[in-house]
Amino acid sequence: MSDADIAWLGIEALAQLIRQRTVSATEVTQAMLRRIEQIDPGLHAYARTTPELALAQAGAADARLARGESLGPLHGVPVAVKDLCWTAGIPTAAGTAVHRDFRPPVDGTVVRRLREAGAVLLGKLQMTEGAFSAHHPDITAPLNPWNAQTWTGVSSSGSGVAVAAGLCHGAIGTDTGGSIRFPSVANGITGLKPTWGRVSRHGVFELAASMDHLGPMCRSAADCGLMLGAIAGADPDDPTALQAPVPDYLAGDVQQLRGLRIGIDEAYLSRDVDSEVADAVQAALQTLVALGAAPVAVTVPQVDAVVSGWVAHCGVEAAVAHSATFPARRSEYGPVLAALLDAGLELSATDYQRILLARADFSGRMHALLHNVDLLLMPVIPFATPSLAQLAELRAQPAYRLQLMRYTAPFDMSGQPTITLPAGFTHDRLPLGVQLVAAHLREDLLVRAGRAFQLATGWHARRPPVG
Repeated sequence: MSDADIAWLGIEALAQLIRQRTVSATEVTQAMLRRIEQIDPGLHAYARTTPELALAQAGAADARLARGESLGPLHGVPVAVKDLCWTAGIPTAAGTAVHRDFRPPVDGTVVRRLREAGAVLLGKLQMTEGAFSAHHPDITAPLNPWNAQTWTGVSSSGSGVAVAAGLCHGAIGTDTGGSIRFPSVANGITGLKPTWGRVSRHGVFELAASMDHLGPMCRSAADCGLMLGAIAGADPDDPTALQAPVPDYLAGDVQQLRGLRIGIDEAYLSRDVDSEVADAVQAALQTLVALGAAPVAVTVPQVDAVVSGWVAHCGVEAAVAHSATFPARRSEYGPVLAALLDAGLELSATDYQRILLARADFSGRMHALLHNVDLLLMPVIPFATPSLAQLAELRAQPAYRLQLMRYTAPFDMSGQPTITLPAGFTHDRLPLGVQLVAAHLREDLLVRAGRAFQLATGWHARRPPVG
């Protein structure tokens, strides 16, 4: 098999070849390291690779298989993690200058669980500073493999680029306001933001603790389900991790979705949404209905208050997370993250309480809504992925964040799980995507619907022009 053949295999198919010893984990890892060396200098997805660790883990995976032992569906599969996940002895900078020399004493829970599942860690993926909205001025930002002049999404930009370009078979991203979903739609991949607390946050740099979600970013819903099954679950090191048992996310009939109720709020879906995005949502709905799902008219709770309050809320929690280094080491911070932290420190208690009340109101209304339907269908962003020049123009507009985050930030505030699915291409041949939202702990429904949708469409199998 060529390096490219290996790189574009799905996790399930690759793991089966490794288990059958058609190809060894070491051969797979060597192929992926060669591919990263060849392609990533033009994309900058990786903050650093870990070839010695990866080859040692691959060798251990091969040795276990030689003894007849398998650790599960990720055994020998090369993955990578966003550079805010602690990795023992390996620099973990979280996209910052202030933490560039930090070497964690232990693996974070997500990294440990991937290791215990037999996965091979290729390296750490680049990200925005502190997981907020801009890369640190000293960092070379990742480039979109579909078009280098196009936005890669934030803050899990390296994760989105690496998965899309075939530089790992799956990645870990985080989502506080949309940072699994933005890079998933921008790079044409599948991203699963689990229920808040479904995946432990132990050993992960915080942006805003009560909104930070960790989840898998892969090229298919099936691969996301396999990765989530390995990393989800209760954790004694994180008391906020949910105690609910972890199901088999690949169980269930994906040939048809009969009886599944898909909530559609036409007013919410059409408000200032570009025609190409609206058409992709309608086409996705038609596919889901053809698979047996039933559309149900719903009214999504008003989102403006929670979206408008998101930055201030994030700023308060981020100021707590950075209190050991900010403002004491302000000069090492980039201007965008520093401004967020300043805003958080300056927010009054009464203004913060108003945000918390709006969040609680929205969360309660969303919980009630998802008693009546199984999934909600909507865009990720209301326009096609912008060019870098268009993004700069958008950022100059007063309502920029309210527009950009209308379909993402509310579900970080309320904690519901979502899945982002490739759903077509623009006339400029850039990926389009949609998302499904489910009730708390119904990731199984998201994966099932996502797999059925992808079997029926095939958009997720398209590849960018990187070899």
